[in-house]
Amino acid sequence: MTQQNTNAFIGRQPILDRHQKLIGYELLFRLNAAASSAEFSSDLQAGTNILVNTLSNMGAEWLVGDKLAFINVAQAMLQSNFLELLQPQKAVLEVLETVNATPAILQRVKELRSQGFSIALDDFVLSPQTAPFLEVANYVKLDVQLLGMAQAIELAKSIRRYPVQIIAEKVETKEEFRQLHEAGFDGFQGYYFAHPETLAAKVINPAYANILSLLNMLRNNAEIKDIENALKRDVALSFKLLRYINSAGFGLSCEIQSFKHAVTILGYQKLYRWLTLLLVTAAAETPGASALMKLAITRGRFVELIGQNFLEGHDRDNLFIVGVFSLLDVMLEMPMDKVLDNLLLPEPVRDALLTRDGLYGPFLNLAIACENPELQEVESLASQLQIDPEMLNKAQISALTWAEQLGA
Repeated sequence: MTQQNTNAFIGRQPILDRHQKLIGYELLFRLNAAASSAEFSSDLQAGTNILVNTLSNMGAEWLVGDKLAFINVAQAMLQSNFLELLQPQKAVLEVLETVNATPAILQRVKELRSQGFSIALDDFVLSPQTAPFLEVANYVKLDVQLLGMAQAIELAKSIRRYPVQIIAEKVETKEEFRQLHEAGFDGFQGYYFAHPETLAAKVINPAYANILSLLNMLRNNAEIKDIENALKRDVALSFKLLRYINSAGFGLSCEIQSFKHAVTILGYQKLYRWLTLLLVTAAAETPGASALMKLAITRGRFVELIGQNFLEGHDRDNLFIVGVFSLLDVMLEMPMDKVLDNLLLPEPVRDALLTRDGLYGPFLNLAIACENPELQEVESLASQLQIDPEMLNKAQISALTWAEQLGA
């Protein structure tokens, strides 16, 4: 096996519907740091084998629930047998713009659809070579930056007569999202959702304030009775806690008699983790909040998984918190230093969140790099931490699966 084949990295970028709910992820592949795109020419055929095997070897759980994997396929991969390794109902094959709609290719695409695959047209531009694909596609993706807003909206109108979902790619600002939403686009993808604009400082509402207060109490090893009193002050919080304990398979032989009992059963560390999750899943009103929450939870789990071979105990728990909290500034629409004013966190956690430095910073940097469609820094950041591609990819898929199973 050559070095080129072993360096197959997976990245991901969320795709949202009109209500900003996640419908799937584009899974982004790069064979190595020198590969500037995911196009598969014949000389990279071995690489496609590695990529598809990487996915299939992770087992059926690599995609769960009703989320889809959008996977780029160029002509070589489209005509290969590798696609049969994928789960058709979970995969959307993105036919790259470099593929021409020859009779043979159209026949192959029809075969794949008959097997249960969905078909997307990536970076679509209408031409005599591409028009026939509209008859066999489920999704059409339009690159807003490449086409320009006016042309993207015009092109969307002209292909409305086909039974396709139109997805805007590279949506980078709130204003772009607004215009595209008004123009009737069905789905959206781009930096706007992963890195939304910070608009104005938002006052932390009581639910957030209570969670933050409890996190601080736990961090400072407060008395159980003080924690119990804090829980009693928030009906929604206490209800969720009891529901969590009763449903989380703690194998209890008796009912929870009190919040003190609940805290005793959970222990401070588990309670802290539960509150951490609750903080990011609390009802935020930020645009794209549900996608952000999913991203934050997935990132937290991913950071924890890639760090598990290097750090133990509290450090592993802190990695999870670093990942989950790294989007709090966007969710709360507050600068990160202001968010951290409300939280008493260990210095290494603060360093990672504010400057991406310190013990946990490199792990957070790697997680963020994996969310960037270009995946440019992934190889160098992973090698600095001595994390190989297989370890990284498994952590990616495991984190996605975990977030889905939480129902976040």
